[in-house]
Amino acid sequence: MEEKTKSKDVYSIVTDRIIALLEKGVAPWKQPWTNVGLPQNLITMRPYRGINTWLLATLGYSQNYFLTAKQLKEHFNGAVKKGEKASLVVFWNWKDVTDEDSGETKQIPFLRYYMVFNIEQCEGIPAEKVPIAERRNNPIKHCDELIEAMPHKPKVQFKEQKAYYNPLLDYINMPKLKTFDTPEHYYETHFHELIHSTGHTSRLNRKELMEMAEFWGDNYSVEELIAEMGTCYLKSICGFAQGFEQNAAYLQGWLAKLKNDKHFVIYAAGKAQSAVDFILNLKASDKKDEEIEAENLEMK
Repeated sequence: MEEKTKSKDVYSIVTDRIIALLEKGVAPWKQPWTNVGLPQNLITMRPYRGINTWLLATLGYSQNYFLTAKQLKEHFNGAVKKGEKASLVVFWNWKDVTDEDSGETKQIPFLRYYMVFNIEQCEGIPAEKVPIAERRNNPIKHCDELIEAMPHKPKVQFKEQKAYYNPLLDYINMPKLKTFDTPEHYYETHFHELIHSTGHTSRLNRKELMEMAEFWGDNYSVEELIAEMGTCYLKSICGFAQGFEQNAAYLQGWLAKLKNDKHFVIYAAGKAQSAVDFILNLKASDKKDEEIEAENLEMK
């Protein structure tokens, strides 16, 4: 019961943070991270994943390197500046549970967290230990390369002046590049539909896509949020970010969903990460990054 309470508290903390940003008119998964690089741990240099990407990227620091107080002390004999507050990083852990009737043992996931500080909140880190975030010199070319490298790509056609993914016939329709006001808008739109396509039964078999029944229903809402978050991740990888404006009605729609379901945003972020991993052809490791990163850290 205690672990369930802790997990519920973590969901609430994360969701309340996202809600606060949305109420200010800011979509936290639409931020120009390329100015400061993707959030990653300064010691391991592993990028944070899933919802942690959005939680840390919206903090507004000039460089997105983070570490725990323990890492700061052990590696640099440094200290956290007086008055600075830590930020939350969440990860999944697993517990063996035995069914009393059948005697069968299975693993149950539960949410844990630990705390990190941005390097700007710390003292004692030598300047030469902090890498300089680099931008892509040719982000548009890199977008094309990213799309072409996707395994088991859906067919892309340019027959209609609208963008959509057809899950029944497994194809993407895109307006032609020359009809967009900027190349970046074209790739942003293409990425959005590409994320949708990862949900097809032949790929990740995402129920939110394949079981979608009604506009703005639960599956539709989650699938659109997955596509939005995944698109921003791909844009950041390609080295560009713009067009972050969202209309008030759209933001209010997300707010309603988030306030009614504390699991909504964390679940969507995980699915978005899986979609991006599929497009980039990243293989799942035997041990989750979040679990590796959490070892020997100050966990709650």
